[in-house]
Amino acid sequence: MMVDLGQYTAVVLSAYAGTIVCLLALIFASVARSRRVARRLTEVEARRGKGAGKSPAEGSLT
Repeated sequence: MMVDLGQYTAVVLSAYAGTIVCLLALIFASVARSRRVARRLTEVEARRGKGAGKSPAEGSLT
């Protein structure tokens, strides 16, 4: 099932490999940033205490 690419085999396969590496790097960076933001959000909500569920506008009306 392997396609004969002739003299372009190395170029095509290295392009595929580079694409896979870039996609994996993007996925890793996205997951890492998501975890970091979630952790910071948890810290901020913990500091706010009771009003963690209220927005600043709601809190100022009472």
